[in-house]
This record gives sequence, structure tokens and C-alpha cells, in this order.
Amino acid sequence: MVGWNFADVYEAVAARVPDRPCQVQGARTVSWAQFDARADALAADLIDAGLTHQSKVVAYLFNCPEYLETYVAAFKGGFAPVNTNYRYGHDEIVYLFDNSDAEAVVFHAAFVDLVETVRHSLPKVRRWYCVADGTTAVPDWAVAYESVVATPVAGPVRGPWGRSGDDLLLLYTGGTTGMPKGVMWRQDDLFNVLGSGGNAVLGVPPATSIEELVERLDPATPGFVLLSACPLMHGTGQFSSLIAMNMGGCIVTLPSRHFDVEELLSEIERNRVNSLIIVGQAFAGPLLEHLDANPTGHDLSSVIMMSSSGVMWSQENKEGLLRHVPQAALFDSFGSSEAVGMGASVSTAGGASRTARFQLGPNCVVFADDGRRVQPGSGERGLVAVGGYIPVGYYKDEAKSAQTFRIFEDRRWSVPGDWAEVMDDGTLVLLGRGSVCINTGGEKVFPEEVEEALKQHPRVRDAVAVGIPDARFGETICAVVEAAGDEPPTLHELSDHVKEHLAHYKAPRHLVLVDTIGRAPNGKVDYRRLTSVAVARLGES
Repeated sequence: MVGWNFADVYEAVAARVPDRPCQVQGARTVSWAQFDARADALAADLIDAGLTHQSKVVAYLFNCPEYLETYVAAFKGGFAPVNTNYRYGHDEIVYLFDNSDAEAVVFHAAFVDLVETVRHSLPKVRRWYCVADGTTAVPDWAVAYESVVATPVAGPVRGPWGRSGDDLLLLYTGGTTGMPKGVMWRQDDLFNVLGSGGNAVLGVPPATSIEELVERLDPATPGFVLLSACPLMHGTGQFSSLIAMNMGGCIVTLPSRHFDVEELLSEIERNRVNSLIIVGQAFAGPLLEHLDANPTGHDLSSVIMMSSSGVMWSQENKEGLLRHVPQAALFDSFGSSEAVGMGASVSTAGGASRTARFQLGPNCVVFADDGRRVQPGSGERGLVAVGGYIPVGYYKDEAKSAQTFRIFEDRRWSVPGDWAEVMDDGTLVLLGRGSVCINTGGEKVFPEEVEEALKQHPRVRDAVAVGIPDARFGETICAVVEAAGDEPPTLHELSDHVKEHLAHYKAPRHLVLVDTIGRAPNGKVDYRRLTSVAVARLGES
């Protein structure tokens, strides 16, 4: 075939296993045949609305079956789907919709008031589709999403321009500074980097054709069931869901819009979930606490894999979770929106991997500033780069594209900015992003390595390390800590604890206690906000 296209794959899957569940949320189940028909209807309406080849279709939605319906409708019509962070405010929404050249927006009714304030600033948008959620009525300037997708059309729907592996998916990422950037993934590159219809952790090999892929699917047996506890608006949940659908699987999303551990465990048990997608400690911490307090409360025997990506996931937490799901493999992926498959660690009962230590992916290399490969065991630090199937660049931003997508050894690499060291055994120790690096007394300290040491203290639930301006050292390290229990740790205790694990200059000189670190749904931290909080608190003391 000439390039993988997700729409072609999913149409073949729907024809092979039409009655299998494809999307589940609470009491609602959408079969593969229904999913395909609904996506066809939306694609046809988008074409009727005047969208053309690679027009942008934005999903401004909480987790729901409509999220992936919208994406597949875009794939079918030859359009490019675009994600939206549902936590964004007015200015960020205007920027993202305008920057992406959005021509259609599918949004939950909960966002009607905000959309009402921005839509007059977005003349390129031809159609607003409102997904009812019981919060408010569909406004007269929008189209009721359900009325569109519930009206059958003759399928499969294609635009007159057809489809190809060159068709794009845009994944907007906030990064650490500046406004969101739209990472442009060719569908063929994305399909290949996501396993080509297989799953290495589960021992499912890549497929060489759609025919081979669907031949593996047995209509008489249940499919693979994945629950994304993290948002589909971020790459971790979105890409993991695409992988499961590539195998004819079912995507379960939680009914409520706020993370609730009891609800999560109940849905795992009710739907016999095989794979759980989380994002590091923000999910894994509360999950382990609940399981420790209620060890016999739920049947988790169906879970064979738990996956996290994008943020650190501690060794202690992995070991704790494996006591409750000993049959599962815990897959900790190191990657980003711009670079999938940089590295991974897999933990099983009796063998939890060390935090922040990853096996390098097959296309992953660490380069020094001058373009030399960092040699294992040299002690030298460098930037992690991934080659092979990588994005085209950032949408409408050649300057930032040139900074991230670079040429080393006459080959193009994605270099998101993560610093690392390569050990003697070839494993990679992740140090952090250079953009939030703390410079104290001429020494560079990566926040993540300090944070991991802090989080190993028994009275620390979560922690972030930030740089505080200092006349003598340039910056000093401040530990911003969310305490576990009623007795918070002292600065002296934490400083001594860090010194047991790291060089003494990496120990915090200040401590600020907060009720919550306030991680985003993807587990990431707003370092700028927490630095401001720390500076203000220390200035008051």
C-alpha cells in the first residue's frame, strides 16, 4: 500500500468486527459498525460545509466517544484533526483556533459561553458542532452534533481529493514556554511509529497490510479493551487509543470529568479492561493509596498492562501497584508530542525498573552540543534525539521547527530538548528539560532529578524543584512540596534526604509547602507559576 491512512484501517476493522464494542462511556456503548457510520455522517457534513483537502477540524471536547469519532471523520474526509486543551482560556482558544486555521469545531455544550465570546474573532470557522452534555441547550449558531451523526449516509465517505498517508494529524502541545505549537504528524509516520497495527509490549507484530491486520481479528472473540484515564486531548491518551483501535479494540472513557479513583476501578472491573493509560504520579499516587486502603475492593485480574508517558513515574509506586496487579506489565514510556518512542522501561512483579532510567529506543541517540554521539559510561550529558518516523515540523512555525528538528550525521532528528546521560549498559538516565534547568553557582541542575529524590521521602506526596534568584549563586533550589499526611517534612529533613541520593549542591535551600502541586491533566507542571508562588511566599517570610 502507498502510505497508511487511519480511515482506511478503521473502515476495514469495522467491516471485519462490526458488532464489537468500539467506544464505551458509562452505560453507553458504540459498536464498530455504529462508530464507522457516525464518522461517515460527520465527514459527509464537513464536505457539504465546504471544507477542502486538509482543512482543519478541531476537537474541543472532554473525553467521550465523540472525540475519536471526530478524528476518524476528519481522516475519512481527508481533513486534519486538531486537539484542544479544554483548560484553555479565551486568549489561548482564539490563538489555537486561529493558528491552526480551524474551519470546523466540535465542542461540548459546557463550552458554549466561552465559544460565544470567541467565535466572532474566528471568521475561518465554517461550522460549529455542539455535543450535548446536559449543561446547556445547543445555541442557534451551532449545529447539533447528534442530529448530524445519527442521520445515515452512504459510506464510505471520501472527499474528491481522496486520502493518503501524507494527510496530517495536528497535535498542539504547550511545551514549557510560549503559546501552543502544532506538531504535524503525517498519518503514515504516526501509524508506523505507533506500531503499524501491532503492540511490542503485548507481543503483537507490525502488520504489512490492511488485509493482514484485519485477518488477525476474530469476530467471535472479544477485542482488546483500553481505558484512558488521562485526556484524549493529549498525546498519551490519544495515541494509546489509536494503537488499541488499530488492533480492533475498544476504548473506555470515564463518565465523570474529574479524576475519581473509585470510579476508575469500578469501570476497569465492569468493562474487563486490559490496558490502563495514566500519566505518572498524578494518577498513580492516588491509585496506589486507594488500593492500599481497599486491597480487596475490586477485581483487577483483567489488567495486563498499565502505561504512562510524559512524566516521571517512581519506582516505589510501580512496586506498590504490582502488589495489587501482579499479572500486569507496567510500561513507562519516554517520549513527547514531537518524538514518540525515545525510550521505555517495563516493570513486572519482582522487577520494577529504576525511575527515570530507560532502554533507548531503536532510533534514539544522545548527542553532545557539538553533534557527537555521547558514549555509554562517559559521564557526558547530551540532548536526546529520535530519528526514523518523526513529525514534519510545527505548523506555520519554521523557526521553532528548525530548533527542534535538526540535522546530525546527515540525518534528520527530532530533538525536543530533553537532557540525558547514557550508562555503561546503554540505558538512558533522563535528567530533564534544559528550558527549566536551574543554574546554581555555575552548576546546572535539572529539576526532575531533584524532584525524584524529594518524592522518595515518605512524607512527600508530590514535589517540584524551582530556581529562586540569588545574588551570590545566581539561583538557589527551592522545593515546592505537597505533603503526605498531617506532619509535613522540614527543609533540613528534605535537604539531608536529597544529599543521600544526589550531589550536595542539588539539595534544596528553601522549602515552600502547598496544598497541591496542581498538575495539568497530562501530569505536567507549570514551572513558571510555581516559581512565582515560591518567590512570593519566601518574600513574605
